[in-house]
Amino acid sequence: MAKVVTRFAPSPTGHLHIGGARTAIFSWLLARHHGGEFVLRIEDTDRERSEQQYTDAILASMEWLGLSWDAEPVYQSQRDDLYNKYIDQLLAEGKAYYCDCSAEEVEAMREEARANGKKPKYNGKCRELGLEKAEGRVVRFKAPLSGRTVWKDLVKGSIAFDNEELDDMIIRRSDGSPTYNLAVVVDDHSQGISHVLRGDDHVNNTPKQIMIYEALGWEVPEFGHVPMILGSDRKKLSKRHGAKSVMEYEKMGLLPQALVNYLVRLGWSYGDQEIFTLDELIEKFSTENLSSSAAGFDPDKLLWLNAQYMKDSSDADLAALVAPFVKEAGFEMSAEDLTVMVPLFKDRAKDLIGLVDAMRFMLLADSEYEFDEKAVTKALTEEGKQHLANMREQFAALEAFTKDTTHEVMGNYVSDNGLKFKAVGPPLRVALVGAMGGPNLPDVMEIIGKERTLARIDRALEQ
Repeated sequence: MAKVVTRFAPSPTGHLHIGGARTAIFSWLLARHHGGEFVLRIEDTDRERSEQQYTDAILASMEWLGLSWDAEPVYQSQRDDLYNKYIDQLLAEGKAYYCDCSAEEVEAMREEARANGKKPKYNGKCRELGLEKAEGRVVRFKAPLSGRTVWKDLVKGSIAFDNEELDDMIIRRSDGSPTYNLAVVVDDHSQGISHVLRGDDHVNNTPKQIMIYEALGWEVPEFGHVPMILGSDRKKLSKRHGAKSVMEYEKMGLLPQALVNYLVRLGWSYGDQEIFTLDELIEKFSTENLSSSAAGFDPDKLLWLNAQYMKDSSDADLAALVAPFVKEAGFEMSAEDLTVMVPLFKDRAKDLIGLVDAMRFMLLADSEYEFDEKAVTKALTEEGKQHLANMREQFAALEAFTKDTTHEVMGNYVSDNGLKFKAVGPPLRVALVGAMGGPNLPDVMEIIGKERTLARIDRALEQ
């Protein structure tokens, strides 16, 4: 196979959403699988809606997802001279023409076509008039009047359009700016793009672009159109289904690897395997396994997958990921302490915000963490407090304060007094955690240390 070069071409009119992110991931995987190149193009020709803040946000989202690119991003707004060069070539070769029909005239043509049961389109009034360049005139491409435009889609198989159904599309507006379909073809050719993967909302653009390729004598890349992502009700995904930008998922505390894995599986499969490392995705990815059917977005499945990634992460990696969330919550914690702490909680959370919430009782000062009232009533009875006071004395006497020594104190106290653990465990848990649930108590005591353990017991005894 010749060198594979793919691209992702977002418009900076908003943040990167999951549909665009999935397209970028597919294109990136295809390039990496074949040892090719992946390039970025910022399609900012909509001067009114394009904003630098969105460009910056899109690039940041790509970096967070781990999608590296192999050349400086290309900006369409900086390439008008290149586009006009090829528009002028098409004009000189008689493959395009100037048109001075007003918007009202064109709409009247379309209405007439509708009335006659035909596809509404421009009727070619100026096609053979030989008009010269003049203010207010657009440039239209001369579409073939007969035949068919056919391509073998990498996802959907053979697709064909009757040329007579296609418009003489505008390729340069009256203000001199190029239109989308012309700019895309010039850019894809100049960037050496071999494969174009994109959403199937672009299917209708493809025959128009193929015509421009052929008119300019350029090789046509391979096209693949992936179905849109749907909501759980099988309707187009929207915010009410949980559709969010990549940046929002980052702020929610999802791991980038989990989001990549989930989005890839929305439209691509490899047997029954659900969880893939990035290296596995690169190795196994093929357009042959892309589905032609739309997939439904399931927020619960995404959170489940994220939880699996958290469980499988090394303690150091997870500590580094959760550190910004700990800081944002108003806590200071060293990387070393976080690395010790996260193993106790990573099975108890589905995202990084949930992980911070689970650790909150340990992050809070000993005088600040809250007691659950029901837990206090149930566990901190007079009898429970007496057991707590007795164990406090034994904890205070320990020279080595570890999970093993504290576990031994608890075990000996239970056996020496003919008790069951449920007599002493709940009071101690409420004292240390503030609630009836939580991680293994000796682990908690080892991490917070002797001084804080005793301080928390003292506070509980005052309840």
